[in-house]
Amino acid sequence: MIFTSDNWAGAHPAISTSLSAHSTGYSAAYGAGDLDRKVEKTFNDIFGREVAVFFVGTGTAANSLALSAVNRPGGVSFCHREAHVIADECGAPEFFSHGARLAPVDGSAGKMDPAILEAEIGRFPADFVHGGQPMAITLTQATEAGTVYTAGEIRAISMIAKAHGLPLHMDGARFANALVALDLTPSQMTVDLGVDIVSFGGTKNGCWCAEALVFLDPAMATQAPFIRKRAAQLFSKSRFIAAQFDAYFENDLWLDLARHANAMADRIRTGIAGSSQARLAWDSTANETFPILAKSLSRELMAKGAMFYEWTPPRSASHLVGADETMLRLVTSFATTEDMVDQFIELIA
Repeated sequence: MIFTSDNWAGAHPAISTSLSAHSTGYSAAYGAGDLDRKVEKTFNDIFGREVAVFFVGTGTAANSLALSAVNRPGGVSFCHREAHVIADECGAPEFFSHGARLAPVDGSAGKMDPAILEAEIGRFPADFVHGGQPMAITLTQATEAGTVYTAGEIRAISMIAKAHGLPLHMDGARFANALVALDLTPSQMTVDLGVDIVSFGGTKNGCWCAEALVFLDPAMATQAPFIRKRAAQLFSKSRFIAAQFDAYFENDLWLDLARHANAMADRIRTGIAGSSQARLAWDSTANETFPILAKSLSRELMAKGAMFYEWTPPRSASHLVGADETMLRLVTSFATTEDMVDQFIELIA
């Protein structure tokens, strides 16, 4: 019963097969091979327009280079207070953007509140040089709370970004999980709503190590090749990232894997809703679930083979957890089985 992280799951067999198939012979290095070009075209097809794609090795790299590409002197990017980019990337975005800052924005269930975002941007007036200047807004889709920004919520943030002349970046480490939860196309969740840059994740959804930085307007990417090279993210044998994406996209495998992960999370949530020993901290729609239960039950679950993380509640939800209680984070993946879920639910029934 492993619910620690979708990063713990291995690679889907189709991904492994593709890696093996492309491991022999010769191919032009540094992204110049036929397979690289094929996958770049697939990204164009997915987003319904010409995009600029840059393969990188980690989501942190994608996020950091995205913000580096739009940096301004004294730059400030705005994100949710619990977003991965500010809470879990060890200052990498600030490091790679040479000192640009991240400003936290509050909001319930992992989503920025537009009114609070507007107020935070207002703290940096254009005529006050000492404070620096806004440079970007970055939202996480799906969020660190397992929730998903709706199309309307993304559009509201995009309108604020456009009103202030700021690019809008989407951290899509769990892009596919959000996409299938909303039943939208990639274009409908990004281009049509005013998103400019996407950190497109594959690693959490069945790939071995495949992330991409996608500029939805190639004109914004003129400096990206140099930024990526300087950050040591230009892989010489980039065909191995391309090989993963090639299998990932074939016959919509990536969407099927995300649907399965989300369905397993829904199964967990249904079980928790029917339990007298646990309750959901909030409703989530992607592949992360956050139940609250007694600390003693948490220890009992671990003793019986359940693996998960006891989670620090976000500030907005800290009041939900009692003194003798703990919050868990349960993450499902393409590799999660119904048996795993049912065993866990039986233990808390």
